[in-house]
Amino acid sequence: MTFTQKDIISIRDFSKKDILEILKLAEKMEPIARSMEICQVLEGKLLGNLFYEPSTRTRLSFEAAMQRLGGGVIGFAEAGVSSATKGENLTDTVRIVGEYTDALVIRHNMEGTARFVADEVDVPVINAGDGAGQHPTQTLLDLYTMQRILGKIDDLHVALVGDLKYGRTVHSLAYALGMFGVKMSFISPVELRMPREVLHDLSNSGIYVNETEDINEVLDYVDVLYVTRIQKERFPDPAEYAKIKGAYLINSKLLQGSKAIVMHPLPRVDEISHDVDNSPYGKYFQQAFYGVPVRMAILKKLIK
Repeated sequence: MTFTQKDIISIRDFSKKDILEILKLAEKMEPIARSMEICQVLEGKLLGNLFYEPSTRTRLSFEAAMQRLGGGVIGFAEAGVSSATKGENLTDTVRIVGEYTDALVIRHNMEGTARFVADEVDVPVINAGDGAGQHPTQTLLDLYTMQRILGKIDDLHVALVGDLKYGRTVHSLAYALGMFGVKMSFISPVELRMPREVLHDLSNSGIYVNETEDINEVLDYVDVLYVTRIQKERFPDPAEYAKIKGAYLINSKLLQGSKAIVMHPLPRVDEISHDVDNSPYGKYFQQAFYGVPVRMAILKKLIK
């Protein structure tokens, strides 16, 4: 296989072959990610992490991935510790850091930022989340999680639950699952339904999608419950957030008798009860670990 991506901006830029190539390499990276093997393939290389929005798992897993491959990391974890506080514009920042590094990872609150940055620098750019837009590396680790735990991606039935309007993780994931012909159920309050353009695109590709507000409709037959938090920071009106927060609570009692595994991009707030954590259903901590080998695979593919 030949990986075709220079940058990682949107999962829609990927072919199914590109995705499978990353997942195959990620499996080879797992022993390194678990400290069972040592790899120095990116020794002497530097990754620039530019996080204008808060992040724990994505930022730290990119740092872990780069260091597991022998490379180094520079950057900042919030805009407040960068020269953005002095009025420096984004273009100047990324062009400078692009001169210092061999690849850039950027998270920003404005949709489309990563693609803009990719046009401004000569090094590979990885989108670590752009507003309510896309989060492609999260999608790749989500697919990897399904493959490793369930043994396949094709022929699954996946329910996306919670904030489907503002949740960039579910936007990316819906498109990727569509490439594999996966059946999908979208479960959310009416106010947080999946954007209509996503439904339109999936429908045009012949993908089966069921929309409902009632999670009980799907519990008997879905393979994956992919749960997202209601994102307070994306709501323009706090009163609207207050009306629908806590719309769904996933607990062991609800899941009893279901075959579904529960995934979550994290952080969670109150949408998954802690009694799910160590049950056969809860797979979100394992999912978070898989971010390291997947991002190792991405870095190995992109950095020359």
